[in-house]
Amino acid sequence: MTSSENSRPATEAARQRVCIVGISGKLGQYLTAHALERGYEVVGVCRPQSVAKLDHFGDRITVIPGETSDRSVIERAVAGCTAVLTVLAPWGVRDYSSRTAQAVMDFAPDGARLIFSCGWHVRASAADVYSRRFLATVAIASWLAKAMRAVDIADQTRAAEQIFASDTRWTLVRGSDLEEGESEGLPAWSPAVGSPLLESNLTRRTDFALFMVEAITNDALIGQAPAIVGCRSESALGHASSARA
Repeated sequence: MTSSENSRPATEAARQRVCIVGISGKLGQYLTAHALERGYEVVGVCRPQSVAKLDHFGDRITVIPGETSDRSVIERAVAGCTAVLTVLAPWGVRDYSSRTAQAVMDFAPDGARLIFSCGWHVRASAADVYSRRFLATVAIASWLAKAMRAVDIADQTRAAEQIFASDTRWTLVRGSDLEEGESEGLPAWSPAVGSPLLESNLTRRTDFALFMVEAITNDALIGQAPAIVGCRSESALGHASSARA
């Protein structure tokens, strides 16, 4: 299904095709809404059993059913796209995130903007500083999830390492804890985890998606792994006040 040409704004974005990998999840659906609002043509990938979750978008999007780690599915979905927004979901214990990330980088058109999502636990540089409590929590959660064969958190880290080593026009957005609610605006961000700016550790899920969509046209974020927090969180507001003082 594709959206009608007459329904899109006559903007530069309206001539651009964006792929959302993992479109049926909560974050993926927010990504879709923000992309449509900006006039992008949207094509998405999700598991066949999840396609019905997207019915409310009607004929405004194209959905390609399949596992996001399936290289043939990704090759088809990203064809002709100027940007690919990928939710790096660490499902199962079969390298789901890393295989998805590699497929996106292998098949996305040359010069496409590649925006990936992950959590703060992914270390981007020596500037990232983690508390012992945070590291212990991640370690315990990772062990339990993998033991249950449900989630492999370490696979997000492996995916990130592949992204960092690539020569693509990538951005890896590292998110705090997420909550539902109306948009508060574009999140604040720091290049390093551990910054006082991030202490509140909370972002609206819709605003995480907003940051990813906005990154498509923000070339300053190419090759960056911004760690984000809600712009109206206590730590972000406090940081802004200090900067003005």
